[in-house]
Amino acid sequence: MGGIQMILSLGAMLIFALTSIGFNKAYLHTTTVETENKVYLTAFSLADDMLEEIKARSFDEKTIQFTTANLASLTTTGAFGIELGETSGNSKTFDDIDDFHNYQRLISAPHAEDYNVKCKIEYVDGNDPDKVSSTQTFYKRVTVTVSSPFLRNSVELKYVYTLK
Repeated sequence: MGGIQMILSLGAMLIFALTSIGFNKAYLHTTTVETENKVYLTAFSLADDMLEEIKARSFDEKTIQFTTANLASLTTTGAFGIELGETSGNSKTFDDIDDFHNYQRLISAPHAEDYNVKCKIEYVDGNDPDKVSSTQTFYKRVTVTVSSPFLRNSVELKYVYTLK
């Protein structure tokens, strides 16, 4: 009789151990998903904040004072980036959209460090914003990419700004 009780006790402990392992695994998965969601939400928020910061700038260096109908007067793609008087590490000195071309910013948040925010500016076709133009147009597409060691995939947001 004592042997049967021992076997039943061992069986009960085994079932309890397996149940506990399953519960712990589910809890760990839920915690991991929750943390990952916070990191992705922060990355989207950082990308959106960058787009809003860029939106506050003039379309082009040549349109800060007055708008133009002359495409040739707009900045060429080869001249995208910061101009004289602007500081690469300080976006507050930027006065137009293409100053943000190749701009990077490293940001840390309370739950995850080292978000890398990168910007890329391109002229695009007004009828097809997925088609990059090598010449000036009235449309500039801004691509903001946010990466982090805590993200499986980078977050990328695109927005097309227009002079028209």
